[in-house]
Amino acid sequence: MANKNGVKYKIRKNDQVQVMAGKDRGKAGRVLRVDRDRGRVVVEGLNMVKKAIRPKGQNQKGGISSVEAALAISNVQIVCKKCGPTRVGQRTEKGEKVRFCKKCGEQL
Repeated sequence: MANKNGVKYKIRKNDQVQVMAGKDRGKAGRVLRVDRDRGRVVVEGLNMVKKAIRPKGQNQKGGISSVEAALAISNVQIVCKKCGPTRVGQRTEKGEKVRFCKKCGEQL
């Protein structure tokens, strides 16, 4: 899947990824959102920032809460169950495109 600049990203929603650079380097989590136009991903429980929330309606309280901020997609790698963080390849098996681990060849 390509963005408007023609760049293809191999990371999808619900992939298990590991952060390779930044304040959360070495930590792993599940991808919640992928923004292909900006080249960013949101990973569950990582890159937490404080955000001021304004109360809306009568049932919600305002205050400061922690939310996940987006990371550059180049700073994360998919985690293979066998061999850890790896690059991703794509091949056709039985007329269907599948992603595979570049280290061990196992299907992701």
